[in-house]
Parts: sequence; structure tokens; C-alpha cells
Amino acid sequence: MTARFDGKVVLITGGGGTIARATALAFAREGATVVLAGRDAAALDGAAKEIEAAAASGRVDHVVADVTVPSDAARMVGTVAERHGGLHVAFNNAGIFGAVAPVADLPDDVWADVLNVNLTGVFLSMKHEIAHMREHGGGAIVNAASNIGAHGRRPGMSAYAASKAGVSVLTRTAARDHIADGVRINAISPGASDTPMSFRPGESRADRDARLRTAVPAGRASDPAEVAEAVLWLASDESSFVVGHDMVIDGGTTA
Repeated sequence: MTARFDGKVVLITGGGGTIARATALAFAREGATVVLAGRDAAALDGAAKEIEAAAASGRVDHVVADVTVPSDAARMVGTVAERHGGLHVAFNNAGIFGAVAPVADLPDDVWADVLNVNLTGVFLSMKHEIAHMREHGGGAIVNAASNIGAHGRRPGMSAYAASKAGVSVLTRTAARDHIADGVRINAISPGASDTPMSFRPGESRADRDARLRTAVPAGRASDPAEVAEAVLWLASDESSFVVGHDMVIDGGTTA
């Protein structure tokens, strides 16, 4: 077991999600202090205790915050730095899927909610993370985009695709803006992963797996731990010359 993140403080938004938990566990196992952020205090507390017990190293904390609210995003970053003495890595992972419908039939409130969480939430989180990092020696940020967006489209998923394409472009722009400040910013674009979002309504695991065997060239969904490993690499010194990259992790679906 390596300790690439020994002494580092890591913030993960969308902290109750499957990929967030897998990533938090991976960071904690490599010595980091991990702070999960989200809107559900009970879910965050349970996740933090579960991950800390499984990691057998590092420390896992949580902070309740809604990344779509500017004051919450600022407070989130300030709380992490105050409690733990700094912020070195952020994984902006909060996101929602939204209803599936053709553009002409998509409710206005669904469009607004998806863009607000998936894109504005990343902007607000990153704004305050960068501001802290550039004043305290730099850091690394990884944003969660998707293979649906800049890399591929699906019928009925206009809001999700637009929001995630926006994350990809925002990431690359921010990376150019702030690399001179010592803040290195990249994104990941996962495809189908073994999370609740990979299931269609009413679909069984067997049916989902059968669908993905033909839809994904690699023949399966990713394990969330595989996505976590990509996040850790982008956040580590091993990728020190990688700036403004959007890493697709989708088993060849959009290759």
C-alpha cells in the first residue's frame, strides 16, 4: 500500500454517492484526510464512519453543504480548511441525472435543476477551492464530467449531456486560468459504472448486465474502484504534467 496522500486534505462533493465512497476509501487508504460534502447529514455521517472503518488509515469527516448555493460552497471550503488545516485536493463529484425526455418535452424545472447541480455546482465549488489553493501553495482538482456530453450523446438526455459537456469545457478553461497559480485541474468522464444510475427504471441487474455486454465494447460496467483509481492518479504527483485533460473511462464506448 502506498501513501501518496499522506498528510493531504481531500474534499469530495456528492459525498453519499457510490463513486464518491469508492474514491474516499481509496484516498483514505493512501493516508489522506477525506471530507465528504453533501446535503444529507445522516447519509454523510454513515458513509464517513463506514469508510474510515474500512480504510484502516487516514481520517474521514463530513460537512453538510449544498453546492448550488454560493454561500454554502464558500462555507464548505472554509470549514474544511479550518477543521483540517488546509485543502490540497478536491473531487467535484456532485451530480444528478434528471428525467429523460426529448428536448420539446423536457420540463423547464428539470433542465434548471440538472444544470444547477451538475454545472453551476462545479463552478461554485471550484471557484472557492481554487481561491483557497492559490493562496496556500496550490493543489489539484478533478471534476466529474461524463462520456455523455462532450464525447457522446443519447436521445432524451439533453440536460445531462449539456451539463456534463459544460463541465468538460469549464475544466479545461479553468485549468488554463489557474495552472500558473499552482492549481492543476482535470476531469474524468466515466461511462456506465456499477452504480444506481446505470440501471434503467425497473431493470434487474441481470438485464442491465446483458444490455451492457453489447453496448460497451469492454462488455461490462466499470467497478467504481476503477473510476476512483483514475481520480487518484489525476490528483497525484504522478500526473504532474497533466493539465486540462478530460479522461474518458467508459470501456471503449465512445472510442
